[in-house]
Amino acid sequence: MLGERIRKLRKQKKMTLETLAGNELTKGMLSLIENNKAQPSMESLAFIAKQLEVDITDLLEEVSSQELREILERAENLYNMSEKERTNQYEQLIALISPYIDNLKQGYESARLLDIYSRALYYNKGTDWQYYLDRAADLYDQINLTANRANIGIFRSNVKFKEHNYAHALGIFLQERKEIEKKHAYIDPMSRLNLDYHEAILHFAVGDNNSAKFVMNNAIQFSKEQRIFYLIDDLYRLAAGQAMMDKNDDEKSFYLNKLKQYGEFADDSLSLKIYELNDVMSLISDKHDYIKALDKIERYFSSSDKNKILNNLYFLERGKALFGLCHYEEAINSFEKAEIPSTVHHPFDLSLYYVKDCYIALCYWELGHKNEAHYFAKTAMDNFTNLPRTPYKEFSQETYEKLRKYF
Repeated sequence: MLGERIRKLRKQKKMTLETLAGNELTKGMLSLIENNKAQPSMESLAFIAKQLEVDITDLLEEVSSQELREILERAENLYNMSEKERTNQYEQLIALISPYIDNLKQGYESARLLDIYSRALYYNKGTDWQYYLDRAADLYDQINLTANRANIGIFRSNVKFKEHNYAHALGIFLQERKEIEKKHAYIDPMSRLNLDYHEAILHFAVGDNNSAKFVMNNAIQFSKEQRIFYLIDDLYRLAAGQAMMDKNDDEKSFYLNKLKQYGEFADDSLSLKIYELNDVMSLISDKHDYIKALDKIERYFSSSDKNKILNNLYFLERGKALFGLCHYEEAINSFEKAEIPSTVHHPFDLSLYYVKDCYIALCYWELGHKNEAHYFAKTAMDNFTNLPRTPYKEFSQETYEKLRKYF
């Protein structure tokens, strides 16, 4: 109630009744107002607001904008916690925002709190998260916050993407983008690049390479024209990966060199590490120089500057090199260390990991363990079933057919 809000703000600012009352009100009258036993006139209310250094609307609303800003700051700190710090993170967010949820009706603070609340509900497997995300999207549209609105569209699409329902994810994304472009006359360059990048990823995921390349190439060209390097490394990696799938060596080399140039220019160690990993992959798959590849792999593992996700990919490549050298038991051991990270969902990235079962099958075959060989060949085939056609999927089919004829 009004009196309680006045008292709360007064105490937050460490003001006495006498200080707040000033020369316009008596201490007794102010006490009556704070205890909801008297209603102030608009003139008195304006004076109190001035003394408290807030807008008069903050006193009339059930939740002041200042209070929402404080809640949002706490929510942002919780939401952006590092993985090591997280303990019941989403439960805490839900408990923090829930008491204010019905008062989140306008402005940035309300929109962002609804946004965070809906995501916390989703990650905590709660219901109605889409309802609150819709409310957040509407508020972002009203105040023309395109970047935040675009992130909501991407989040909605990613829900299905993480379920590996790629066609549904693309459909949601295209509908979201259509709505955003309809309601936002101007889309800032970074938001456009964000939308382009995710659209290209989704087109690749469903095997529509032509649409993916069109969007991706336009994004790269736009990035150059605007002299904005946001996501350019991701776009180069995406382009190189697709060229690899298309078996277009010239295009793959071009984009990998672009990635290397970016890494050197921006001092981006991850881009340089990915370039080095691709060099190792080329030594194994194209040049069959397993000794040189293993030397580079061991140098990577002996370095202090390793990357958790790249470690798994290096274990895969070490397994392939050892297989090429006929060290089958060592190869199996290396393949078994290559775990699929929980963040990996794209068919291209999954293919890099699923193909390891083909190699394990071939290793067991060479070691004379036919039942194990058949099991892993079948596992690879099953994993690739719902993925678009790639060289890795073709390899899994070839491996399965090669071994199946002996059963």
